[in-house]
Amino acid sequence: MTFKSNNPSELGKAGFFVTGTDTEVGKTLISGALITHLKKQHAVVAAFKPVVAGLRDIAGKMCNEDILALSSVMTYKAREDNLDICPYQLSTPAAPHLVAKASGIHLDYSVMLNAFKDLCEKSDAIVVEGVGGFKVPFHDDKTSADFAQDIGLPIVLVVGMRLGCINHALLTVEAIQTRGLRLAGWVANTIGPMTLLQENIATLENLIPAPLMGVIPELPKEIIQVPYSINAMEKAAGFLKI
Repeated sequence: MTFKSNNPSELGKAGFFVTGTDTEVGKTLISGALITHLKKQHAVVAAFKPVVAGLRDIAGKMCNEDILALSSVMTYKAREDNLDICPYQLSTPAAPHLVAKASGIHLDYSVMLNAFKDLCEKSDAIVVEGVGGFKVPFHDDKTSADFAQDIGLPIVLVVGMRLGCINHALLTVEAIQTRGLRLAGWVANTIGPMTLLQENIATLENLIPAPLMGVIPELPKEIIQVPYSINAMEKAAGFLKI
């Protein structure tokens, strides 16, 4: 079975595709916050990631921190191995296509798309978290940007507020627009101290042609330890308007 539709209206599905200006900018935190909001309107809300790279021993089980966090906040009941919400779970925290190649694994694009379609059929709303930045390779022919285009969900851009973020954000917006995708909005995530923070946010607000959905302040370290707790994701949700 091949999933061909790239029209979200055909899916009949509420949700978002969450991307970021880089890796480690808070995509999982914001994905969990969006799920928190969607749960207010939908009974079964799922999370999905096409691939993750990086597993560690958590409570005696090899897990990915992002998948663990998202599975804790969603209302969809995933399989024990979580393969229905993330079909490829690679052990080494590095670029997925390189880890897969070193491990002799082919990241089959149709497997990712079909897993997404299957999950859509079992849920009322879905939040898909991308991999790293917007255009991360899966293999020689397909990237995470292709996946965003093929599933057709509106995109939320997480901007990690640090030096260089204006350029990263505008290039990402340009890439999204070039593919004809809808940028639903963007989130300013304060990931550490930043000189002229408010001025940077104001500049982005002026230059990004989509609404600012919220500004996440620098949260206390005890709250944002990974894997993110439900409390952390709910706290982040309090700063968002969707």
